[in-house]
Amino acid sequence: MFSGSCQCGAVRYESQADPMMGVHCHCTACRKTGGTGHSSHLVAARDAVRVTGTVTEYERKADSGTAVTSAFCSKCGSPVYSRNAARPELIMLRASSLDDPEIFKPSISVYTSRAPSWDHVDPALPGFAAMPPAAARS
Repeated sequence: MFSGSCQCGAVRYESQADPMMGVHCHCTACRKTGGTGHSSHLVAARDAVRVTGTVTEYERKADSGTAVTSAFCSKCGSPVYSRNAARPELIMLRASSLDDPEIFKPSISVYTSRAPSWDHVDPALPGFAAMPPAAARS
């Protein structure tokens, strides 16, 4: 089990299942919503995560072309999670929102081709220039 929240605590989540994987994403949207060179996401089964509080959602086309919905705290604006229409059974929780940040263990980097030169891409992790095939993410 793990949990997390936005900066002000108005939005909280809890998971009754272990995380599936940790992802560093360098896509354009993750860079812009994260305010840095990449965002780190803890991937979990959507039906195992319970979210409380009010979020504001923003839907956009991801670099892959699929619809991605980002959820932000309506009070403090912190990014909390995102959902990808291509994988509706998953939720991508911002690693920065975890109550215990050590829960996050990165396992892959995606959209490394979009990483700015000043953002280090860990060579020890499998890296993908774009979104990898589903088999690589399982």
